[in-house]
Amino acid sequence: MSTALVTDLTIFVLALLVGIEVIGKVPATLHTPLMSAANSIHGIVLAGALLVGLTAHNAVGYVLAFIAAFFAAANVVGGYAVTGRMLKMFRRKAQPPAPAAQGQPPAQAKSGIPAQTAPNARS
Repeated sequence: MSTALVTDLTIFVLALLVGIEVIGKVPATLHTPLMSAANSIHGIVLAGALLVGLTAHNAVGYVLAFIAAFFAAANVVGGYAVTGRMLKMFRRKAQPPAPAAQGQPPAQAKSGIPAQTAPNARS
């Protein structure tokens, strides 16, 4: 094995250990937002996979670049899908109309035009 390969493998293993340690300390309430953001960072991995594909000179390099690009693209799309679903949980639900006072007909029955409500200041 060459010295460069041993150095690269050492850096890779150390990065794995640091990543496991950092992710293990994240509280459960922050895990989903952190992971959806981390998945979207795979755009960088996708760019790297495309660069590997450009510099490959044999079939093995092309196959590895394709596999890396496929998984990175799937991770990017999945990260955005998870983030979208997570943000939907925090949207306000539509407020039901207030019940009309007894003895008075609803506003829409008088004119035939649906009553409009005031816009919500927070929307």
